[in-house]
Amino acid sequence: MLRDRSPVHGLERRRLGAVDVLAASVSGAAPSAAMAAVPVIVAASAAGATLWSFVVATVLALLIAGCIARFTRRMAAPGGLYALTAKGLAPGAALACGIALLTGYGLLAAAALAGVSAYVDALLGRLGLTDGRWVPFGVAVLVGGVVALLALRGVRLAARVVLLVESVAITVLVVVFALLLVGGPIPGPGSGVASPGLGGVAAGVLPALAAFIGFEIATTLGAEARRPFRTVPRAVGITAAVAGVLYLFAAHVQVVGFADTPGGLAGEAEPVLVLATARGWAWVPVVLDLGLIMSFLACALATTTALVRVLFSLSRDGVGPAALGRTHRRFRTPHVALAVAMPVVVAALAVPVALGVPLGAVLVTLLTLATSGFLVAYLLVCVAAPVFLHRIGELTWTAVAATAVIAPILVVVLVAFVAQRPILVAVLGVIVVLGVGWWAWLRWRRPAALGGIGVYDETVAADVVGGRIGATEPRARP
Repeated sequence: MLRDRSPVHGLERRRLGAVDVLAASVSGAAPSAAMAAVPVIVAASAAGATLWSFVVATVLALLIAGCIARFTRRMAAPGGLYALTAKGLAPGAALACGIALLTGYGLLAAAALAGVSAYVDALLGRLGLTDGRWVPFGVAVLVGGVVALLALRGVRLAARVVLLVESVAITVLVVVFALLLVGGPIPGPGSGVASPGLGGVAAGVLPALAAFIGFEIATTLGAEARRPFRTVPRAVGITAAVAGVLYLFAAHVQVVGFADTPGGLAGEAEPVLVLATARGWAWVPVVLDLGLIMSFLACALATTTALVRVLFSLSRDGVGPAALGRTHRRFRTPHVALAVAMPVVVAALAVPVALGVPLGAVLVTLLTLATSGFLVAYLLVCVAAPVFLHRIGELTWTAVAATAVIAPILVVVLVAFVAQRPILVAVLGVIVVLGVGWWAWLRWRRPAALGGIGVYDETVAADVVGGRIGATEPRARP
């Protein structure tokens, strides 16, 4: 017998088209920003093997996307990877994934606001209009308010804004990099940079893979997509592939540009600006700043949208405050979750900036912490995939093989990522302690809710009567 209403009622179900869903995932990954910043970071470890590091990272991202697709072809859940993991692993592991996603999305949203602030400040600085920390502080608060308003007004509006802004940003960056490639390398005596072999490739994979974080954001829009079992897995897979191609292109341009300079790409602090200056293109820094501002703005909106849906899902599962599961009567968005989350996101950036911490240091720290959260979530959902398929009687050898390959690699990457950054040990330690305390309280006070977590959208009677998409797609048997 069909339900009268979906467990995720209140959201604007079945309204987003395939392009809108894809735009959310692409914006979450913020490929425009990564194209400009990540290749030089990878080159610092991989040197002459930079391109191969991006190739390997792209393959890993596609494997993760494949594991996610095992779920998203069968269920649509606003909780994203948290709800998916709950259908494969124990409640404790699913709750850990939820905490990891809250950390990842929350800090990535704050980092995106930091990116907007940094490049607005840089743009104004080129025009001689700013100097100091209060402009970035004001920009963070203002942009945070704009993001909150757009996220409140409805998922369709947010998706269309994200689509427009990120499309322009990617176009701008691709044009700039194409022109830089045509210009050829900067004249020099020859760098003599040699490939460090497999060790260099492996070392470069870690920062290269970090450039993909957020590419799975489409999973949090499953309940609001028109054909979620088709559009969501495609959006995640296409985003991984598109981002990989863009990163390879950007890395190739920069490697070629510094092929004849001592130290190669790894010896440059701001390679794109150096290449533009060497060609006398004074307009490139301004255009680049504008493109990156748009990319970070789209990322902030996409990650905020995902963040509030994870909070919404935790609430509907009964493991979070009930108020977070409420939705706006008119806009049909989780407005209470947004009202709680957005001030925290803005404060994560605004407070350290107001205290005098350099904006660049804040941006790097937020991205580092966010990446650790995403890596944990990716690991858990990949491990959960074959278990989930086994439970519903659809296990295949390809699912087992994919997890057997990607899970050990993600463990190594996560350990290496944390080991290289002492601040992560302290911060993650605090998060783990709080998470264990939350889990223990739930075991004591709400054991039934903890055992049934992982709310997802279901076909309801109105879908069948109205002949809507939800009635024609099968549901998983978790």
